[in-house]
Amino acid sequence: MNHEPLKKTLIVIAGPTASGKTAAAIRLAQHYDTVVVSADSRQFFREMSIGTAKPTVAELAAAPHYFINSHSITEPFSVGDFERECLQLLDELFKKHDVVILAGGSGLYIRAVTEGFDDLPTANPDIRDRLNTELAVDGITALQERLKDVDPAYYAEVDVSNPQRVIRALEVYEATGNPISSYRTSKVNKRSFDIIKFGLDMPREQLYDRINRRVDMMVHDGLLEEVAGLTQYRQYNALNTVGYSELFDYLDGKTDLDTAIAQIKQNTRRFAKRQLTWFRKDKEIVWMDARDEKLIENMLAEIARMNT
Repeated sequence: MNHEPLKKTLIVIAGPTASGKTAAAIRLAQHYDTVVVSADSRQFFREMSIGTAKPTVAELAAAPHYFINSHSITEPFSVGDFERECLQLLDELFKKHDVVILAGGSGLYIRAVTEGFDDLPTANPDIRDRLNTELAVDGITALQERLKDVDPAYYAEVDVSNPQRVIRALEVYEATGNPISSYRTSKVNKRSFDIIKFGLDMPREQLYDRINRRVDMMVHDGLLEEVAGLTQYRQYNALNTVGYSELFDYLDGKTDLDTAIAQIKQNTRRFAKRQLTWFRKDKEIVWMDARDEKLIENMLAEIARMNT
């Protein structure tokens, strides 16, 4: 990848949940007097705040953000929609800024913006209805195991606690005979801007401790009340996600609150592991120690090195 000093540059800040991406993105945005574009597939939705660990009011004021509270959970919003809308936004932002920051933990959404991917086959209603029936009768575990067998690469990367993601992947496989992962890797679409990717990481036990403490803080801040207030919308795909599904089970009387909170922590840790699996496969990512006090200095030094 060519890195000319004056070329428009998208700086990507990726990594697992709770690794400090928001803080790093804001500090870089302040250094370059630019903006942050979110690539977190859950922070788009204005109805979901506590459980998605959105930037705080102070953080949103510290640097302009895009794709935070930009959509409703009642609106269909696919990764293809995000790619199209984000590229249009970047065209406008690069008229005003030489550098834009893209930050988030949704690897598929970052890939969509930086590389694009092949169009997926059109949904087959008959296959989808059958898989949804199987989900209702047998639960998600059997579908997860089937996905693991037919597409282990995608299984290792996707949020398998989200039934609609699992069903969509199985639907593609059953309709075409090809795993959904094969549609995401066949080509790279050249972008009109330069791309520099950073990944934030830390020792696993420290990351897991941060995740556990973050969940406790979410509960303290009113996560249960947020989820209870969204009960009427629970049929929407956006709410089939960690932090919400477990508390819906509690509200349905299927589990107790302590167990639900423990499940949120466990499922979030598993999700972080899958995020790292995804990002580790991207050889363009420059990994940084998220704990380093000189993190931003190190990033700026790496950017300068790549631009020479």
